[in-house]
Amino acid sequence: MRLAIYPGSFDPVTNGHIDIIERAASLFDRLIVAVSMNAGKKPLFTVEERKGMLVEVTDSFRNVTVDSFKGLTVNFACEKKAVAIIRGLRAISDFENEFMMALTNKKLQPAVETIFLMTKAEYSFISSSAVKEVVLFGGCVSTLVPPLVENRLRDKYINCDYI
Repeated sequence: MRLAIYPGSFDPVTNGHIDIIERAASLFDRLIVAVSMNAGKKPLFTVEERKGMLVEVTDSFRNVTVDSFKGLTVNFACEKKAVAIIRGLRAISDFENEFMMALTNKKLQPAVETIFLMTKAEYSFISSSAVKEVVLFGGCVSTLVPPLVENRLRDKYINCDYI
């Protein structure tokens, strides 16, 4: 059974992420979408909230599960016995940093491959940060995120001191 992981902060999950999940799920027997606990970032949603949204929006993919991890992605991949780490690319500007991470991971764990998937062109401009900013200032994100995520974003901003 060939297993891959798709790590990220997913704060929140976007249609670009869903595109990568769908395509990666078709390439592997199992795909774990792994929410990273990055101490350097201040997420809008808790790890549990992000996992919950991912579980709901990936429900139609039978071979996709959702998990979370702390520490090095490549160590999590080895722990789960994954053969690959999936990384989504939106633009060429994403590649340099991702390439350096892939080389580092390969040095640490030679058995784990990194596979880069380009998102569809219609999602290439979407980032979680941009989505949060658009919602913060009252804009429409219905074409950028699943409806569930749009509702959770609006609820989160209504019930906070950001605006």
